[in-house]
Amino acid sequence: MNGFTFHIPTKIYFGDDEFGHLGEEVASHGSTVLLTYGGGSIKRTGLYDRVLSQLRGQGMTVVELGGIDPNPRIASVRRGAELCREAGVDVVLAVGGGSTIDCSKFICAAAVSDRDPWDWFADKTTPIDDALPLVTVLTLAATGSEMDNGGVISNPETNQKEGRGAPCLLPKASFLDPANTFTVPPFQTAAGSADIISHTCEAYFSQDHDLYFLDTFMEGLLRTVMRFAPRAMEHGDDYEARANLMWASSWAINGFADGGKTQAWSVHPMEHELSAFYDITHGLGLAILTPAWMRHVLAKDPEGTLPKFCRFAENVFGICDPSLSDMERAEAGIQALQDFFCDELQLAGSLSAIGIDEEHFGAMAEKACHGPAIKGFVELTPADVVEIYRACL
Repeated sequence: MNGFTFHIPTKIYFGDDEFGHLGEEVASHGSTVLLTYGGGSIKRTGLYDRVLSQLRGQGMTVVELGGIDPNPRIASVRRGAELCREAGVDVVLAVGGGSTIDCSKFICAAAVSDRDPWDWFADKTTPIDDALPLVTVLTLAATGSEMDNGGVISNPETNQKEGRGAPCLLPKASFLDPANTFTVPPFQTAAGSADIISHTCEAYFSQDHDLYFLDTFMEGLLRTVMRFAPRAMEHGDDYEARANLMWASSWAINGFADGGKTQAWSVHPMEHELSAFYDITHGLGLAILTPAWMRHVLAKDPEGTLPKFCRFAENVFGICDPSLSDMERAEAGIQALQDFFCDELQLAGSLSAIGIDEEHFGAMAEKACHGPAIKGFVELTPADVVEIYRACL
């Protein structure tokens, strides 16, 4: 394995008794705050009023940007940066899920730059080296954006959905109160849980020689999500279930599980094209694609992938029947994951079920590869990606 540096300076306030520190934490970064949020659910739940009370209790000037979309748009980044410059904003407070937080990260960067923010996505060598401080209040366990330095932004004009990261985008502090996710509907809970699973699998499925500790950590993380996601869907106010999903979300993608890996992610770039062309829920797309990707790479490189798929089947799903061959065990593990997505999380199992056909598969595959191939667990060419899309129909 490769050596690595792990440094996550985000301060986490976790639990239902930590919210009282929000005002003082935000005020420690400035006196004028841009408050960002999505479609308005924080107003229906009363969270918006609680946030404003904290900010005004510190005498802060509050500027607002609401209406940030799922699969956040570059237009929202531009508007937020404009508001920051006009009002002399010192700090941004994002209240919402991954979409709001991702958008806010790039608002923070764009507010102190003279570049158009899409430049960072159109040319990924363009540096992102400064940003306003960001504080987050998480309302959906899914993307892990509250504890990482990356984000994904969509450009509907070009059918692009692209990600970038930079150390300056890492939140200064994040408030994780599981009670703020009690009202998340079952579908969004399921899609968010699929996202956590996918983040974990992107690091877990590697042909590198990994630390045993990290593999067992990721297996435990996967089992945690699979145990508590159905509970949270059935009983939205189950604090234990919501707390486990929320903390799993953060640790699935904050860099800890990577352990020095250098391979590219595979399923996320394929799903980003689905979201870019069809504006579907990210976690749903991941749930449809992941089993098809697994079957494809297992068939393409059985010698390299079979040991990890066997371990996955045994340590995540308990499939250790000695009468099964290694290939049968690997295939059973993949099927168990697909059954979990479809039966336990009640997510659609195919692209055709959500109205997607193969019209754009060629263009999507080319964009997903960003060149000749995705150099992931198994190298995928655009032709491989088209096959995976077709297997999902």
